[in-house]
Amino acid sequence: MLLGATSGALLGLFFHRDGWAGGYGALRRRMLRLGHISFFGIGFLNFLFAMTLAQISLPEAHEQIASTGFLVALVAMPLNCFLTAWKTAFRHLFPIPVLAVLAGIVPMLLGWPAS
Repeated sequence: MLLGATSGALLGLFFHRDGWAGGYGALRRRMLRLGHISFFGIGFLNFLFAMTLAQISLPEAHEQIASTGFLVALVAMPLNCFLTAWKTAFRHLFPIPVLAVLAGIVPMLLGWPAS
């Protein structure tokens, strides 16, 4: 969350410039914005995951896999967005954070209590 606020503040220094980062619709600028907001989005997923674990009991293996997936996504999604803003070839790495989020969600669903 701190990195989301910090990156947003840094990006906010320049957003008023029409041509900054290629203009409002440019891939570079969109990736910078997505990287900034993904700090918050994936951060909230991690927070909700922790709150869920406090309320229900999942098998330990499911907890470990889900936790690892969400942590990888927390790092990989903003990093991949910022790298793609720098060099567009990094866009091919987007399956990594997406699969990491799925690795967080699917074990939770599979281990969800049936009660």
